[in-house]
Amino acid sequence: MFTIKDRYETAVGHSFPVGPNFSSQGVNFCIFSKNAIWVELLFFENADDVEPSHTFRLEPSINKTYYYWHIFIYKVKLGQLYGYRIHGNFAPENGHRFDSSKILLDPYSKAVSIPNKYHRRALSKFGIADGNSPKSVIVDLSLYDWEGDFHPRIPFSRTVIYELHVGGFTKNPNSGVEESKRGTFAGLIEKIPYLVELGITAVELLPVFQFDVQDAPDGKINYWGYSPISFFAPHQGYSTDRDNPLKVLDEFRDMVKALHKAGLEVIMDVVFNHTSENHEDGPTYTFRGIDNSIYYILDQDKAKYKNFSGTGNTLNANQAIVRKMIISSLHFWVRDMHVDGFRFDLASILSRDEKGNPIENAPILWDIESDPILAGSKLIAEAWDASGLYQVGNFTGDSWKEWNGRFRDDTRSFLRGDKGKVGAFVTRLIGSPDIYESKDRESEQSINFVTCHDGFTLYDLVSYNIKHNMANGENNRDGHNDNLSWNCGVEGPTEDPEVLSIRKRQVKNFFTVTLLSLGAPMILMGDEVLHTQKGNNNAYCQDNELTWFDWDLVEKNAEIFRFVKILIKKRLKRETAQATFNLSLKELLAQSKIYWHGVKLNQPDWSPSSLSIAMTILSLNKKMAMHFLINAYHQNLKFEIPKSLDERKITWKIWLDTSLDEPCDICLWSEAGNYPHQTYDVKSHSIVILFTKLE
Repeated sequence: MFTIKDRYETAVGHSFPVGPNFSSQGVNFCIFSKNAIWVELLFFENADDVEPSHTFRLEPSINKTYYYWHIFIYKVKLGQLYGYRIHGNFAPENGHRFDSSKILLDPYSKAVSIPNKYHRRALSKFGIADGNSPKSVIVDLSLYDWEGDFHPRIPFSRTVIYELHVGGFTKNPNSGVEESKRGTFAGLIEKIPYLVELGITAVELLPVFQFDVQDAPDGKINYWGYSPISFFAPHQGYSTDRDNPLKVLDEFRDMVKALHKAGLEVIMDVVFNHTSENHEDGPTYTFRGIDNSIYYILDQDKAKYKNFSGTGNTLNANQAIVRKMIISSLHFWVRDMHVDGFRFDLASILSRDEKGNPIENAPILWDIESDPILAGSKLIAEAWDASGLYQVGNFTGDSWKEWNGRFRDDTRSFLRGDKGKVGAFVTRLIGSPDIYESKDRESEQSINFVTCHDGFTLYDLVSYNIKHNMANGENNRDGHNDNLSWNCGVEGPTEDPEVLSIRKRQVKNFFTVTLLSLGAPMILMGDEVLHTQKGNNNAYCQDNELTWFDWDLVEKNAEIFRFVKILIKKRLKRETAQATFNLSLKELLAQSKIYWHGVKLNQPDWSPSSLSIAMTILSLNKKMAMHFLINAYHQNLKFEIPKSLDERKITWKIWLDTSLDEPCDICLWSEAGNYPHQTYDVKSHSIVILFTKLE
């Protein structure tokens, strides 16, 4: 083995920047650990090496400034694998879990190499060395050619979000993607024309941080990716070359650049609420071994973790060092990887202090909102956590948008026929003013969705009354029990034409409400072609055809695909015209004219038993009006139609009727025919929309 002097020259190094800093002369390494006694930096030749090729001891009297340990090493090459051993006390009762037998990742490394023999469980045993740990990699971010790429900066008023799993989008053999590219960033590029045809404006990628695929029940793998081991490195599993940890950086950037060229934004689902080191008996490969009491929120018994995430630990997001790391991570993704925005998983955890107590104006949230590098980035909060901290409507900050769980629940409940929901449903249609009007913000404060990765797909929502999660290996205990779903008469697959007809209507109803309500809509990958997970509402560990996009469905269910395309096209056209007004939700509602009706004009039924509503909406410029007829009853209803509006006689045209089959279910406005009648027979579980242009 070479000695240090045979190969490398070293210098004391600097405490800034934190992490590895590559230059033409070499690399400055810096890591924070307040409670370490001493630190070793390790170099490896290969990912599977058990023993380091070189060991550099960082002396407290020389290589430490404040609590930053640092060293400069000359002539380090790109792709160099490295890690740390950090020596300190193993005293869980004091919050310290140092284990010098473990090789630790650099929290700031931009690439991670996963050994072929990596085994999560082996890293859970204290004092037992395991060389098959993940290793950090030296990169140079300046070498990539962005070719003039820029952020599209699409306003929320013109945003339609498509929640997408990078792997699942192209893993299916019927994707038509070359085998070596299936399930990768490169494979997604080949399917951009499909996204453009659909008409969405932003992809929201499920987690692409490097995550631990073994964080799942025995025999399963972690598919969704909510199990981060790095907040910087892209997931190596989405690369076409798993043996080259540098290639994934280029392929991620190639994907972003290609999506931008197609006019699409990239939003990342980021997980800053916990890590894959999990509970007290979990593995040690980074923060636990670097400085456990700094990076995690500990219980009063410091040997235990606060578990607001439901996964075993909680990141100490408002601790100063952790705050800096989170901001640095976001800077990296925006500045160096050109990402356009972020959806923050369980974001309410970020409003907890270092003891886990909820606080107003949490420092990390204002850090993110007020940061100049992040200015203009889309910020979306899942404004709740796993311990009941629900902040929808009162999340900190001025720029944050929120996943509106009440939109999901009230829409599901009303359209399946629950009594007492008509008022709540209508409130969701008009932007949830009960939640957002007082904030005096734009009408897109609410991210409107009915389905997401967590729960039933849209087709399963109308096909199953209960979850069917036996395939997950947890005896159907996992996943939500109350899904507000309705199987339309038969549980699961059926050939019954009446049941299939109602299901199709319901799917169209959900898309109509989601894509036409005030707020920014989000739809789930595959819903537009009736993807099913066979009733599994927690498919986090199902990396197979159950969750993969089935490309045969695009042709098989072309009717739904067409319906969604036309809805999106009309929404964006509407928002383009309305965007010029640039009004807050409060101003928009104050200046809008909405007339409420029941089956009789001007006689809306707001009673607890009501399952129908009609409304006429006059556009702000008074040049167009739309008339909505919504029937969630099990029987048909005959609605009266207005003959005039604002003292002007009108002629309605029929645009949409979810009870009809293609092509009569929806059309382009230019193709719409007149509807001269004074009543409309709205079928059960159906929505009808008429429109008129006013002279």
